[in-house]
Amino acid sequence: MAAGKLAGYRFYLRKRPVMLALLAVLAVLFFLMVTGLARAYQAQREALGNRWFERGVANLNARRFDAAVSDFRSALLYSRDNYSYQLNLAEALLGLRHTGEASAYLLNLWEREPENGLVNLELARIAAQQGQTDQAVRYYHDAVYSTWTGDERSQRRDARLELIELLLRTHARADAEAELIALAENAGEDPAEQERIGGLFLRAEDYEHALAAYRIALKADRHNPAALAGAGEAAFRLGRYPEAQKFLEAAVTANPDDAQSADRLKITQMVLTMDPYRRPISVSERNRAVVDAFHTAGQRLKSCPVPRSPGSGPSLSESWAALEPAISEVGLRRNPDLVDAAMDLVFRIERQTRDACGTPSGPDLALLLIAKLHEGN
Repeated sequence: MAAGKLAGYRFYLRKRPVMLALLAVLAVLFFLMVTGLARAYQAQREALGNRWFERGVANLNARRFDAAVSDFRSALLYSRDNYSYQLNLAEALLGLRHTGEASAYLLNLWEREPENGLVNLELARIAAQQGQTDQAVRYYHDAVYSTWTGDERSQRRDARLELIELLLRTHARADAEAELIALAENAGEDPAEQERIGGLFLRAEDYEHALAAYRIALKADRHNPAALAGAGEAAFRLGRYPEAQKFLEAAVTANPDDAQSADRLKITQMVLTMDPYRRPISVSERNRAVVDAFHTAGQRLKSCPVPRSPGSGPSLSESWAALEPAISEVGLRRNPDLVDAAMDLVFRIERQTRDACGTPSGPDLALLLIAKLHEGN
């Protein structure tokens, strides 16, 4: 009996490694099966999430924002922390003007990836809409220098353009000019970009840079009506009237319906013909221009009388009436010193009537521009 038990025990010992190995194999197989099932389950969830996401993207691109929001929410049920799902949901919510909820998603995404260009851009837009200008500028700057997918250069350019528009709307001209200079440097010789930049420089009242941008645009097409008109406007604002005339004449030829350029051209031609100090000019032409300017200013003074300030001496009307008998072509030939006296009074009349009655038009505007042209002379 003892011998039998001993034999059974020895048999068990011999079989134990085999049984342990078998159990280990079964455990591994079970683990692999569970892992495979888990992976299959996860793959199925990812597939379902991607399917909802693709539907959402299609609806978002078609501006069906309600449907897109529903699709992206369904996608997030299968992948709650998916960055792209949350970002597109925020985009759809913005389409529905659900700014508060969209902002919450975007701020969470920004904390995860502060260098994401689109997230910074959307946060900038929200801040701008809410009047938080400083915060909007900060997000726009981050968007310009952040990481983008796709065409990074054009996306950064578009973000900077939005920033410039914001700065112009909030009258931050100096900051807008700095951004525009950076934009122009990166635009190269692209005529369309330089034309747009020229228009923005005009709005920022940086006429020198505007003219430079339009000149680059005109290298590609010297008959471009918009670029010619812009260059003419910039040269006009700079007081470079011969150059303005050249550009504006070409602009009106290229686009006869351009009423603004046509009006600018008329004033430019008046400035060039009415200025008695222009060169070259004969003495008789100069005297004739002075007489015409003097009588134009007199008519302006009649339509816009300027009261005399206490203690300021004779009024403009009295000064004009005292000088008027001597201002003729004959009188100016006899006494050339009257040219400067007459024009000094003309310029005073035009400036003070502008302050009293607003900016004039026609010949009076031309005289006002001539006065500015010769300030300090």
